Amino acid sequence: MRLLLLLAVALALPVHAETIRLTNGEWSPYMGEKLPHQGVASRIVSEAFASEGIEVQWMFYPWARALQSAELGKSAGAAVWRHNPEREQAFFVSDAVVESNYYLFHRKDQPFDWQTVDDLQGRRIGAAIDYDYGADFQAGERSGHLQVKRLSNEEQGLRMLLAGRLDVMPMDKVVAFDLLRGNFSREERAQLTFHPQSLRDDSLHLLLSRQAPGNEAMLERFNRGLKTLRDSGRVSQYLLDVQQPLSALP
Repeated sequence: MRLLLLLAVALALPVHAETIRLTNGEWSPYMGEKLPHQGVASRIVSEAFASEGIEVQWMFYPWARALQSAELGKSAGAAVWRHNPEREQAFFVSDAVVESNYYLFHRKDQPFDWQTVDDLQGRRIGAAIDYDYGADFQAGERSGHLQVKRLSNEEQGLRMLLAGRLDVMPMDKVVAFDLLRGNFSREERAQLTFHPQSLRDDSLHLLLSRQAPGNEAMLERFNRGLKTLRDSGRVSQYLLDVQQPLSALP
């Protein structure tokens, strides 16, 4: 009788899933503490882990702190970042979670064409502080061949385009459309467009700290869960859900 009672009590207790603590930042619609599902990229990460029985606990910080905290092992990892050789020294890098594509936004009444970064010489270019727009762009900025004004945020760059104080502003297309839809009027949106040639194309990844024990095995589980999620069609659907409304922009 006592054994049956103990079994009944054990079955009544809540089952706690295995958890992992990850840092995150603000980059709508991909990531954001107050966004539905904390953003589409965060949702993909969370559900990939969930398929492996792991619950994600998100901690939102400014980007530099988010990466440093994960690098030092204060959290298990950080989402989502570009893959480069320096980061591979400190992190296990996952399969691609989402793709990011940067384009040059400009006013419709100021069309231009370009093939290489050298073609942008003489144009007033906006850029967000600490953003990396690719090796050629960064080299052109350092050498002074490109006239780049670093700004505190990307919305400022779009508003300077509208005011005629910039000629081009490089942005991830989905991020730009999300910002335009949420913070600009229809009349303002109608004045802007982007050049069809992309400036930079990247995949974004989950980074798991090499300082946290067990993270190499954890990465294998995440990649397995991500493949399951992708094969189910849900990754494509989540991305479509967040991009589809943007197609209505003028």
